[in-house]
Amino acid sequence: MLGPPKRRCLDRPIAASIEALIPPDNFYRHLDAKLDLGFVRDWVRHCYAAGGRPSIDPVVFFRLQLIMFFEGIRSERRLMEIVALNLAHRWYLGYALDEPLPDHSSLTRIRARLGLPIFERFFVHVVELCQAAGLVWGKELFFDATKVRANAGVDSLVPRWHAEATAHLDELFVDTPTVAPPAEGMAADAVDLSAAARLPFAGTPEDEAHLAAENQATWKLLEEHRLNPARPPSGRGYRRTADRVVSTTDADALPLQTGARAALGYRDHYVVDGGEARIILAALVTAGDVMDNTPMLDLLHRVRFRWHLHPKRAVGDAKYGTIENIRALEDTDIRAYVPRPDLGERPSSFGASRFTDDAERDEYRCPQDEPLRKVRTKYTEAVTVYQAAATACNPCPLKAQCTPSTHGRQLYRSFHAEYLDRVRAYHQTTAYQKAMRKRAVWVEPLFGEAKDWHGLRRFRLRRLWRVNCEGLLVAAGQNLKRWLTRTGWGRRYGPAGSLALSCGAVLFRR
Repeated sequence: MLGPPKRRCLDRPIAASIEALIPPDNFYRHLDAKLDLGFVRDWVRHCYAAGGRPSIDPVVFFRLQLIMFFEGIRSERRLMEIVALNLAHRWYLGYALDEPLPDHSSLTRIRARLGLPIFERFFVHVVELCQAAGLVWGKELFFDATKVRANAGVDSLVPRWHAEATAHLDELFVDTPTVAPPAEGMAADAVDLSAAARLPFAGTPEDEAHLAAENQATWKLLEEHRLNPARPPSGRGYRRTADRVVSTTDADALPLQTGARAALGYRDHYVVDGGEARIILAALVTAGDVMDNTPMLDLLHRVRFRWHLHPKRAVGDAKYGTIENIRALEDTDIRAYVPRPDLGERPSSFGASRFTDDAERDEYRCPQDEPLRKVRTKYTEAVTVYQAAATACNPCPLKAQCTPSTHGRQLYRSFHAEYLDRVRAYHQTTAYQKAMRKRAVWVEPLFGEAKDWHGLRRFRLRRLWRVNCEGLLVAAGQNLKRWLTRTGWGRRYGPAGSLALSCGAVLFRR
C-alpha cells in the first residue's frame, strides 16, 4: 500500500553523539588512529606569544588541510561549508554539532603565521613515516617536473617599470597604498628584483663569467625557489621576461607555454623513489624560469644526505641530460640514465658515429679514411674542433652525404666526451631501457594523480612561498595515501578514490 506523506520533524531535539554516528570503518577513524598530529603543537610553539587571546589549535589547521586534500576541495571557504555539514569531518576535527567552526579567513592568517618552514617540516615527517614503514627503497631515483598554472591571468601583466613606479609613489604617499607589503614567510628581497637584474651587464666577458660563478656558488636555489635575480643575462642584448613584465595579481608567476597559448605558472619538481610504493622524497615549486634540470643536483644531494640513501641510478628525461648533471652523477658513482640525442645523426647524412677516433694522433678518420685534424679549441663552448682538408672533401664521391661546406667537414668533440660516451653506452643496456619504461609509469602518473584528484592543475594560492606550501601538502598527502595503505587501510575506498589503486599495481620488480 502507498504510505502516508513523510512529515518533516527537523526541529525536534534529539540526544545523539557524533562518536556513535560515525561508522567504525570510516576513513577518518583510520586516519586519526594512525596519524597523530600532536607533534605540530611543539613545532609551532615559538610562533605564538605567551599571553593574549587563545588561538585556534594548529592541529585543527593541519587536519583541515588533510580534509581538503583527501576530498579534493579547491577553496577554503567551500571547505568550511562542507565540514559544517559532514559528521565525519566534525568528528575528525573534534567539534561537536553545536560548536562553531573556525572561519575560513582564520586559515589564511594561520598559514601566514606558521610560514613555509613548518610545511616543509610536515612533509619531511611524512617521508620519515614512510621510511620507517619500509616504503623507501633508495637504490633508484626518478626526477621530473610539471608546469602548474598560477592563480592569475596573463591580462594582469604590466611593464615592470610601471609596477615599480607605482610602488615608488605608494612609498611617497603612504596614505593611499595600492601594493601589499611583503608576505610573511617570504624574504622581503624576493618580492622585487634588484636594479642590477634590470640593467644590461657592462663588464668584460671575464667579469661576467666571474660574476656568474660567484652567483652559482652563493645562491641557494632550494631555499629561495628561484634563480638569482642579479645573475648576468645569458647573452648580450637579451632581457629576461621577468625583467620586462610583472603580474599585478601574483608577482612571482611567470609566463609559461602550457598549451595552445601562454599562461602564468610555476614548475613543480618531484624526486621519486624507485621502490614499489613510489614515495615522493622531495617536492619543490620554483619560478617559471627555473628549467627542469637546474635543481636536479641540489635535490639529489638533499635527498641522499637527508634520508641516508645510496642510489645507484638517477633517471630523468632528455632535459636532465646536461653535461653538468652527467659529470656530477658519474663522479659520485651514480649512473646517469638520461637520454642524450645525437643531433648530428640523420639517415641521409654521416653523423659523428661514422667517424673513427684516432687517439694517438689526436684526429678523426672519415668513412673514406681521410683525416680530420685538430684546428681550434673553443673554451667558451668547451669543445675541440676537427676539420678535414677542403682538397680532400670537395672531390669526394660521398660529399653530398657528408657536408654541404666547401671548406671541409668539421667535427666537434666535447671536453667531457668520456662522460657522454659512457652515458650513450648505457642506452644499449637492458637496465637503461627498463628504467626508461619504468619512468613512464612511476613519476608521470603521480603528477596526473595530483592534477586530476587534488587540484594541482592550478594553484589556488598566490606568491612563491604560498604555492610551495600548497605543493608540499599535495606531495605529503600523496605519500600519506601510500602509507595508510601499508598501515592497514587495505583496498577500501578513501574520500578521493581508492587508496590502493593510487599506490599502483606492481608493474616492475626491483
